[in-house]
Amino acid sequence: MRLGRGDPTLLGSLEQMGTTQGPWAPCAGAPHPCGLSRGARAWPQPAPTLSLFPWQIHSDSDEGDGSIKYTISGEGAGTIFLIDEITGDIHATERLDREQKTFYTLRAQARDRQTDQLLEPESEFIIKVQDINDSEPRFLEGPYIGSVAELSPIGTSVMQVMASDADDPTYGSSARVVYSVLEGEQHFTVDSKTGVIRTAVADLDRETQDRYEVVIRATDMAGQLGGLSGSTTVTIVVTDVNDNPPRFPQKMYQFSIVETAPVGTAIGRVKAEDSDVGENTDMTYQVKDEEGVEMFKVTTDSNTQEAVITVQKPLDYESKKVHTVVVEALNKFVDPRFVDLGTFRDQTIVRVSVLDVDEPPEFRPPSNLMEVQEDAHVGSVVGVVTALDPDTANHPVRYAIDRSTDMERIFDIDANTGAIVTGKVLDRETAGWHNITVLAMEADNHSQVSRASLRIRILDVNDNPPELATPYEAAVCEDAKPGQLIQTISVVDRDEPQSGHRFYFTLAPEATNNHHFSLLDIKDNTAAVHTQRMGFNRQEQDVYLLPILVVDSGPPALSSTGTLTIRICGCDSNGAIQSCNSTAYVVSATLSPGALIALLVCVLILVVLILLILTLKRHHKSHLTSEDDEDMRDNVIKYNDEGGGEQDTEAYDMSALRSLYDFSEIKGGDGGGGPGEGGLGGNPASELRALPQWVQSPDLDFSVFRDYICRKVEQADEDLSVPPYDSFQTYAFEGSDSPVPSLSSINTWSSASEQDFSYLGGWGPRFRQLAALYAGRRGEEDTEES
Repeated sequence: MRLGRGDPTLLGSLEQMGTTQGPWAPCAGAPHPCGLSRGARAWPQPAPTLSLFPWQIHSDSDEGDGSIKYTISGEGAGTIFLIDEITGDIHATERLDREQKTFYTLRAQARDRQTDQLLEPESEFIIKVQDINDSEPRFLEGPYIGSVAELSPIGTSVMQVMASDADDPTYGSSARVVYSVLEGEQHFTVDSKTGVIRTAVADLDRETQDRYEVVIRATDMAGQLGGLSGSTTVTIVVTDVNDNPPRFPQKMYQFSIVETAPVGTAIGRVKAEDSDVGENTDMTYQVKDEEGVEMFKVTTDSNTQEAVITVQKPLDYESKKVHTVVVEALNKFVDPRFVDLGTFRDQTIVRVSVLDVDEPPEFRPPSNLMEVQEDAHVGSVVGVVTALDPDTANHPVRYAIDRSTDMERIFDIDANTGAIVTGKVLDRETAGWHNITVLAMEADNHSQVSRASLRIRILDVNDNPPELATPYEAAVCEDAKPGQLIQTISVVDRDEPQSGHRFYFTLAPEATNNHHFSLLDIKDNTAAVHTQRMGFNRQEQDVYLLPILVVDSGPPALSSTGTLTIRICGCDSNGAIQSCNSTAYVVSATLSPGALIALLVCVLILVVLILLILTLKRHHKSHLTSEDDEDMRDNVIKYNDEGGGEQDTEAYDMSALRSLYDFSEIKGGDGGGGPGEGGLGGNPASELRALPQWVQSPDLDFSVFRDYICRKVEQADEDLSVPPYDSFQTYAFEGSDSPVPSLSSINTWSSASEQDFSYLGGWGPRFRQLAALYAGRRGEEDTEES
């Protein structure tokens, strides 16, 4: 089987083949049916409705009688490619696009029309689509954004662009692309082959223009006439470099601040401008002049890039009213490539005006330590403090001591001169240091106050004699030998001399005739007592008192005498003390557990007994109280009708008031009488029965009672051992306005026969017992009389 138009494995067709009339001449009337043998070039046949560029397959067994049927299969068979079953002509039904598919593989068969059997083996052939320049270059990676640093030299690479052409790069020049600049060629160029964009000038300035739009064109056919082209816009950003120094907008700034502003107070802010951006605008500030460096400090606010000026030392309006500070700004990051452009720094002047305020006095000099001897007399000058008003007015200053720091008023201060004097006797041993606060204030404005802490050290004076460290007691055996050490003596001295203590020991003069013991000064502020004879007899003398004289080194040298008590004791063969005559010298240091338990049990029993006794006494007392409540006199006292009542007998003698006639103490015994004479000195029962009813008498002399009571009151006031009983006053007078007749026996004038206590029954249940007592006895008396 033969195929027209080319090789059986690679046949060709133009990419533009379609259903339109082509330039090929029809082959009608040709001696062969538009086909050649295998390997011959085929020519097209007319096909008004199909392509004018057909292919034809032909079997050698085809005699032209239509008995052979031609078919094709494979890619595009029946859709893109159709075959004439009789003639074997193959036609394309649509336009082929190489960019979509470059070749098609088909298989041709020749079959018997009647039996549909293959007459020849199946033949495979390939239709290759040949390329034509029908695709323009395209920039597929856009949009393009590049960047270049300002002031970059000519030819600095910015970025690279690439265009893609879908045509066959192996067939002609359809896919050969060249690049050119359509817009922006004044500042940038592009490599025609590689598409690399480069700078065309060296003076790109970001501050002038920070962005460029460059149009790049790509043309195929190597730029020849008739080639297709495509373009894209490239955005080129000019990045910043540190090519601009900082600049202050003003050459002078002015600020003001009060002189009392504390250190660290912000005075103001200044800022230098920089045309650059980013880290190229980071800058630091510093003070350039010496005066400004001493008085002020400049820091940089990292957020705003401002210079913050703060106070570094206290200001003083009286010393200097205006300060001039030179502030310099410089870039933190300097590009060495642009050093030749100039210095990247700028300076400005800051004037700081100090405002005057009323300030408190200032202590001068600020010394806070004074010293005084502890034996200084009261009123002695310790030292002088001085404070001055720093203001121009120079107001007078007054001084005082903060008494919260000297509550005992040990020191005083002269309000005008500031002289500190002692207010009390000093004692270094009691308080060696005193911390006080001195106040200085303006004389006409006490709100302006300054404080100064003053430390006063009390210097030591040898005013305390040395003393034995403890009341020493020693024991010596009866069989002690001469030279035996009995006791080592040490002393204490409350003084603290600068050169240290040095004590001297000797026996007191009254012990010079002592032949029993000796004293040895060891020269290290201690002394040793030794026996001086052989053996002692505690039956003859069991205690020796050895006076020891101790002297310090002064000046002046002070001394004291201490006594060492030495007891003569009996010892065993090993020298251990067994007992002494006056007291047992050695006791057991610890008690056995049994003895300790027995002691605790005894203590516990004793406590229980004490609590039991107290409980019984309290119970007995409450019982007596409940019985006393039934007594008539307690009821009277309870309701306080007559003041202290008859139980109040400790302040004065009630028996003397019960009789109107027994006033021997007042009248010298003229008005007294025995019990048989109508006096009140009888037994209590008779006195109770003899209580007369009060009857007002115009002849009654109250001066007797007044004098007696006043005298008793004076005696009670002079007696410091008793409390002042005001209840005496209630017995001075009964008064005349009492709604109830008096029950007291005082001032009773009527006789026993005139009493009538029947009215007590109408006083209510509270006086029921009282009424029963008096009314009952009245009835008994009447019976006896009858």
